[in-house]
Amino acid sequence: MTSPHSLRADAPSTPCMDAAATVRTEQAGLDALARALEDPNGLGGAFGRAVAILLGIQGRVVVTGIGKSGHVARKIQATLASTGTPSLYVHPAEASHGDLGMVLPSDAILAFSNSGETTELGDITTHALRTGQPLLAVTSKATSTLASTATLALTLPAMPEACPMGLAPTTSTLMQLAFGDALAVALLRQRGFTASDFGAFHPGGRLGARLRTVRDVMHTGSAMPLTAPDTPMRDVIMEMTHKALGCVGIVGQNGELAGLITDGDLRRALDHDLTTTLATNIMNPRPLTIDPDALASEALRVMNARRRPVTALFVLDPAGRPIGVVHLHDLIRAGVG
Repeated sequence: MTSPHSLRADAPSTPCMDAAATVRTEQAGLDALARALEDPNGLGGAFGRAVAILLGIQGRVVVTGIGKSGHVARKIQATLASTGTPSLYVHPAEASHGDLGMVLPSDAILAFSNSGETTELGDITTHALRTGQPLLAVTSKATSTLASTATLALTLPAMPEACPMGLAPTTSTLMQLAFGDALAVALLRQRGFTASDFGAFHPGGRLGARLRTVRDVMHTGSAMPLTAPDTPMRDVIMEMTHKALGCVGIVGQNGELAGLITDGDLRRALDHDLTTTLATNIMNPRPLTIDPDALASEALRVMNARRRPVTALFVLDPAGRPIGVVHLHDLIRAGVG
């Protein structure tokens, strides 16, 4: 198969033309991979068996590879670990010098090698055969040594590299990466891995902040601005000022949230006699609320969804009783906004 880079030596070329040709070559590889994964009698069927094998082990997925395939293997191992599949990367050369001790009988081995003839993988594959561990080989050569000795060969389509000499791993490593990501996502789905689980593995940075729950950032107890429906507006203002969240929740006889008064409602009620007007006369009886286990990012989405954005949400228990308040400023301080 001819690479789009196979042009005459005297053919005009520019960096942007070369870039576009590279992307198209690699895109063709991904398209071929997607078609192969849709074939239940080919790679698609093998992929399903690989997922079943990895779901069935009691230990970890030991990911290995060397050179460019090794770099891909490290990334796939990190993705597996962060999405609920216990895993580790073992360098083939280091495995031959003691790191095979990291590989337990309950583990499975996932080996990446485009040619399937990588000599450095010899000791780790021999170890798998000796102990009876599942060995899954991701390669482009179905007749290679690695594929023939593996418990399951996952043979990727043979596609031209984007390198004009056809030598530097480009298309092949991109296909390996996409295949590994597909495997990690399939395992994630089969395990029922949730956004909350993901957040537990990513507590740091902006991603960790967006995966925090409302429960983590809400104001609770005496910090909640609450009052009864028959409270005079003069006292409602005092409660709103004291709690400094820009709102007051109106609580019914059974403790349920009956309504909400915001500082905007107060401004719109300035023509009332605030000494005789009651909270029930001003409140919004259908305020926006949120569940305590909702993601903080969901709270931000709800706040911004209205034509006139809100700055605070009451957090309710299953019986509709307020157990907290989350404010826009809390989300910003937490790194969500």
